[in-house]
Amino acid sequence: MEICTSLIFFLFGIIFGSFFMVVGIRLPQKISFTHGRSKCPSCSCQLAWYDNIPILSYILLKGRCRKCRYKISSLYPLIEVFTGFLFVLCYLHAASPPELLLSLLFMSLLIIIIITDLCYMLIPNKLLAFYLPAFILFRIIEPLNPWWNSVAGGLTGFLIIFIVILWNKQGMGGGDMKLLAVLGIVLGPSHVIAAFLLACFSGALIGSILIHFGMIQRNKPFPFGPFIAFGSILAYFLGEVIIQWYLNLFTI
Repeated sequence: MEICTSLIFFLFGIIFGSFFMVVGIRLPQKISFTHGRSKCPSCSCQLAWYDNIPILSYILLKGRCRKCRYKISSLYPLIEVFTGFLFVLCYLHAASPPELLLSLLFMSLLIIIIITDLCYMLIPNKLLAFYLPAFILFRIIEPLNPWWNSVAGGLTGFLIIFIVILWNKQGMGGGDMKLLAVLGIVLGPSHVIAAFLLACFSGALIGSILIHFGMIQRNKPFPFGPFIAFGSILAYFLGEVIIQWYLNLFTI
């Protein structure tokens, strides 16, 4: 039964992942994502429904537009599969229906942030404003222990990036600061700190690799949102394990 339910969550995940791609691509351009069918970015040909089937259409079309053969970004199927995987983890991890809904909302925000920051180096304020009241509501229904950890988490997330910006204005932006503050409401103070440290570590590692292979240039703007998302995913699912492992490093 659990396998069947996990499969259902995976299927819903890849469908929503396809929708999140539409939101992430259109929102920064102020294009409605609730009306209008998807178009090829090269020839502007409207895509038929059978060319919009998540993952399957990309495979059958070999990652190209049916009409002009323009190469479609591999980010589409990657996001769809990744979202499906995260939805399954949410189902397996959640201890209650409210926490399950909160975790799905949490992952959806992180997925869209990955897309907008990778494609436009932008974390839209409208997106954060949409999710903020939902996170507050669900943390009232399903509070952290103690309940004020959500407030402390939001303040901690804000102050971490605020201090970084004061120290080095080119290090991070206001979008990162607002994002980590919103995520802190869900994660709480200890987990949002863990998310930030994981984001810094993974960002430094990946950034060094990309610089080594000449894929990016040193001292050039680099999207940090995807690393905050990665750190937040790890902190949400494995926060207690990671924190305990870290503390054990300093015990005799």
